[in-house]
Amino acid sequence: MTGSNSAELSARPHRCQTGAVTPELVHSLRSDLDDAAFSVTTLTELWGAEADAALHRNERVPALRALTVRRQAKGPEAPATLATLFVLGLAVPRDDLAAALPALTVEGAIELGLVELEGGEVRPLLDLRPYSFVDGHGAGSWWIVSDLGELALGGPLGEEHVLGVGGASITLSGLMMQTPVGSVLDLGTGCGIQALHAARHATRVVATDISTRALELAALNAQLNSISNIEFRHGSLFEPVHGERFDQIVSNPPFVITPRAEGVPAYEYRDGGMEGDALVEAVLRGAAAHLHPGGVAQMLGNWEYRVGQDAFRRVGGWIDGTGLDAWIIERDTQSAAQYAETWIRDGGTKPGTPEFDRLYAAWLDDFEARRVTEVGFGYVTLRMPLAGSPTLRRLERLHGSLGSNEAGLGLHLASVLGAHDWQAARTDAELASAHLTVAPDVTEERHYWPGAEHPTAMMLRQGGGFGRTVRMETALSALVGASDGDLSVGAVVAAIAQLLDVDFPELLAELTPRIRDLLSDGFLLPAD
Repeated sequence: MTGSNSAELSARPHRCQTGAVTPELVHSLRSDLDDAAFSVTTLTELWGAEADAALHRNERVPALRALTVRRQAKGPEAPATLATLFVLGLAVPRDDLAAALPALTVEGAIELGLVELEGGEVRPLLDLRPYSFVDGHGAGSWWIVSDLGELALGGPLGEEHVLGVGGASITLSGLMMQTPVGSVLDLGTGCGIQALHAARHATRVVATDISTRALELAALNAQLNSISNIEFRHGSLFEPVHGERFDQIVSNPPFVITPRAEGVPAYEYRDGGMEGDALVEAVLRGAAAHLHPGGVAQMLGNWEYRVGQDAFRRVGGWIDGTGLDAWIIERDTQSAAQYAETWIRDGGTKPGTPEFDRLYAAWLDDFEARRVTEVGFGYVTLRMPLAGSPTLRRLERLHGSLGSNEAGLGLHLASVLGAHDWQAARTDAELASAHLTVAPDVTEERHYWPGAEHPTAMMLRQGGGFGRTVRMETALSALVGASDGDLSVGAVVAAIAQLLDVDFPELLAELTPRIRDLLSDGFLLPAD
């Protein structure tokens, strides 16, 4: 698609299906939501943790029952009215909404495109819910507008559906490095959630999308949350930023592998219109032309495993010739059949129906045509070196090892990339002269046979980051234990060599690559 004039899109008021946004309307809505304390904490207090968990499973009955009991006891309350309407997707009495939105008014909500009247009731046209998070700048919260989901619609989503804050977007926001930068590109912004996060550490953000509707809702979300350093541009992939470079690129692109077949819905929020995993390849290859030296690109993606081909070999080939550092982590895989089931359900089509079976067959036909057996999902971090050739090429599979650490990975990634650069810039002799410390989240674990004097296994465990575990021998364990910043690596190894009665140069040569790995994985840190 052809990119729009960026200044025009940034200045143009948001338009929904039923109305237009003015700054006064947005200000009134913000004031009402604030006065109602319409927050994640408030909603959890309204219906309880169990109902909250059910909502994450797309089940609203427990929450609705809790709100009904509360209304019978206390009458209509603004947070409960707003939650029923915009989170549960159910109609509410007009008078209740008028009381919940005294500044905006029901007429203002209609003009804003949030609701429509049906008799004496008001029905939602958009989803509006609170969102809270913690990042390197501390705790934060916003209100996010998106299209109504499957629960409220009671059927499949429309192809122009604009997704709200989902699991993938939360994953990417947690991965996002938060080092202060001048410029960030959010490629495929959707409802704008990544752009909002980037605006906390960037001077300016450019957010692009192929969907005009997504850009309109993203612009509304920026206005609603008083964020003014985001520019919105319309167009496909890197078209809207042709010839421009950025300090950081973030992207939750429409990477879902969808059959290019008649009658298969092509949802704009997840389908980039290319065959197989070609969309992810295009973004990876295109990033190099849009990064300043030292700039970083972070994205989510899928890649296909084909008969006789390793997916990582294919993905590595996409990076060849780009001149970029690359760190790609595969978090999980699904069989072709499981993948098809997941994304057909995601579109709102229920299993066991003729439509589900028809789409299922189309997905399997598409995979079979390319001999795809499974699909991988993971994180991509790319970087333009400040000078010279790339020094980092790391493709690894970390299936099931992350636990609950995903939300804080951005800080870890930035720290580990810095540690990689630090150790890569030093010769072995310089590393031997360095002073190291153990990262604060690292613990040591020892296993003994009952009654044994010496351990049978020694492990280093990482509490944060990727939750890695490293098996150690006696010498490495002793070195880590003595890494408190007081003595140089060489001095520590010399003492261990004397204690173990082994040759010092040989032990230092043996331990040096292990030390570099521990630095690059975040177990050890430079003391200075």
